[in-house]
Amino acid sequence: MMKNIYLVCFAFVFFVSNSFAQTTQNITAVLGAFDEEVRILQESLKDKKEQKVEGIRFVTGTLNGRKVVVAETGIGKINAALTTSLLIHTFHPREIIFTGIAGGVNPDLMPGDIVIAQSIAYHDFSTILHNREPSRQTRNPITKELNPEYFPADSVLFLKAQKASRTARFEKIALTNRAPQVIVGRIVTGDIFVSSSEKVQQLRRDFNAEATEMEGAAVAQVCWQLKVPCLVIRSLSDKADENARGDMMTFYKTAAKNSAALVTEIAGLIK
Repeated sequence: MMKNIYLVCFAFVFFVSNSFAQTTQNITAVLGAFDEEVRILQESLKDKKEQKVEGIRFVTGTLNGRKVVVAETGIGKINAALTTSLLIHTFHPREIIFTGIAGGVNPDLMPGDIVIAQSIAYHDFSTILHNREPSRQTRNPITKELNPEYFPADSVLFLKAQKASRTARFEKIALTNRAPQVIVGRIVTGDIFVSSSEKVQQLRRDFNAEATEMEGAAVAQVCWQLKVPCLVIRSLSDKADENARGDMMTFYKTAAKNSAALVTEIAGLIK
């Protein structure tokens, strides 16, 4: 009887351990909010296969020698979090890269330039802690622990992105013929398309942000809570000022191409 119990316990431990070992797959996930941002990457894939999960289209294949899964999240934090959660549950990626366009907050940056996020935060989240102190920190709903105010980039991906930026072939910026600049810094996320010089100044002052967008921190939070390495990369389509909408339409395709070019180069460095 005791021997049988030991055998059952051993079998259970083996099953759980084996299941855990199979949880993370040797595949890199790449997400983007807009069709143009992910279409370029999906068209570059070799051995493409398509799968839909809850109606969301995921495309797997090989990008620059690396097995990847690519998907469009849609605009906004909730859409980004939903797609990220479904992706992790379905494909169990080893790491996630979020890519696409953003508005510039650093006045020295121009459309077409790229920001590799060293950290990322919400600019539109605020709560009151039990001690009545205001906080921008979200809370893990399972552990009840506070998340970081600034989600850090995965250090390995961050270094690979910097290395890749030195060899990636970027498209020059339309109208100026200027080669894009690549910097590292902070990106902020909020459910608003920023088109205000006053708001830009506030984001620069309060967060020391380089760029602003609508999805990255939500992806970073999901990855942080589920312990999946994450990196956010943004190519600027505008300066988030009163001309943001028009500039985005002008520079959108160049920004998307440059972001995709950097992701492709990073994929070649991941083993």
